[in-house]
Amino acid sequence: MDSEKINILLAEDDRNLGTILKAYLEAKGFNTTLGVNGQEALKAYQKQKFDFCIIDVMMPVMDGFSLAREIRLSDKEIPILFLTAKSMQEDKLKGFEVGADDYLTKPFNMEELVARIRAILRRASESKEEPMQDVFPLGSLKFDRTRQVLLTKEKEIRLTSKESALLELLCEHLNETVDRSIALTRIWHDDSYFNARSMDVYVTKLRKYLKADPSVELMNVHGVGFKLVAAPV
Repeated sequence: MDSEKINILLAEDDRNLGTILKAYLEAKGFNTTLGVNGQEALKAYQKQKFDFCIIDVMMPVMDGFSLAREIRLSDKEIPILFLTAKSMQEDKLKGFEVGADDYLTKPFNMEELVARIRAILRRASESKEEPMQDVFPLGSLKFDRTRQVLLTKEKEIRLTSKESALLELLCEHLNETVDRSIALTRIWHDDSYFNARSMDVYVTKLRKYLKADPSVELMNVHGVGFKLVAAPV
């Protein structure tokens, strides 16, 4: 994706930092819209098409987590990168829970921010270009990875990009153990501690969705990884 065509939503309540970030990103070829609080950023998001969101966690009126939740209600795909002044593990895990793709802790290097943006966009583009099968049957459930939904008898569960990528990997190795390091490398592209904790959050969420069919089980394989178990259909 050409950076000149990328529209970025920047939500940052520190006007000085926001202005500097906006100017730097535009100098790098990104079209950037600045919102100085969560509510202002949400209004901008509702009026314009964006390709990427950079969201400060601590903002007045509406915090970054709340803004991300609102965005995820209408768009499961748009990449979200959180900016946080905290290094608390709980904040980072909460960010991944609401659908973040990455985070940066303040203060950070501007070049690193741009590198993160381009890496996330590149991964998103590559995942769209990969040829895919359509549907994986899982007992009475069906996982449609092209639409990123899990179909149950009662409803359709929309999945985030990482939820879908993780379930896709597990389905490709149905009834086989998937090593944690393989999942981290393929989906998170990094086997750091925080990414490992993030993956555990997504495994828990998938396990909750799959309970719609008791015959399907997402198991922990102690010290190794995970196994998605389902009887052949």
